[in-house]
Amino acid sequence: MKRLTYIGCFAYILSLATLLHGQAVPTASRGGSIQVGLGGMITNPDYAQRYIKGLTFYGDFDFTHNIGIEGEFNFAVSTPSDISEDSYLAGPRYTIRHKKFGGYAKVLFGVGRFGTQEGSYVNIATTSYFEYAVGGGLEYLATRNINVRVINVEMQKWPNFAPHGLTPIAYTFGVAYVFH
Repeated sequence: MKRLTYIGCFAYILSLATLLHGQAVPTASRGGSIQVGLGGMITNPDYAQRYIKGLTFYGDFDFTHNIGIEGEFNFAVSTPSDISEDSYLAGPRYTIRHKKFGGYAKVLFGVGRFGTQEGSYVNIATTSYFEYAVGGGLEYLATRNINVRVINVEMQKWPNFAPHGLTPIAYTFGVAYVFH
């Protein structure tokens, strides 16, 4: 009988462990992650018939596993129609991750610079406009610190561009280094 009493008391004490929340408090927590990347850009300019090609520089700061902000700069390098559409944008980003893949959606706001050129090197005029973009894409985590931007598509809107606004579509791809 004494033996059953000891077993009962031991079982009772073990059952209290879940109620006592006897877990240790984490000594450190992640404050977010940063990624900085470089890539290529192809823009359907909505002003001329030929695509603009260029470079894109981007950076992300993720507050949590899903929520973060993104900033990007798109620079035209090859302008066959002698026009350039450069963008300087920033805004919120939401990511859904599955294994090594991450799909994301974003809304960016900033400044678009429209330039007319003579040849490839001489700017005749450049004008800045308010711009916003809605987009998304797919990323692949190649290693712990290398993130490949497989595709990024942005529907841009330049509402103040005369006479009826400008609506280019930008496609970007690239590689980023992730700081944990």
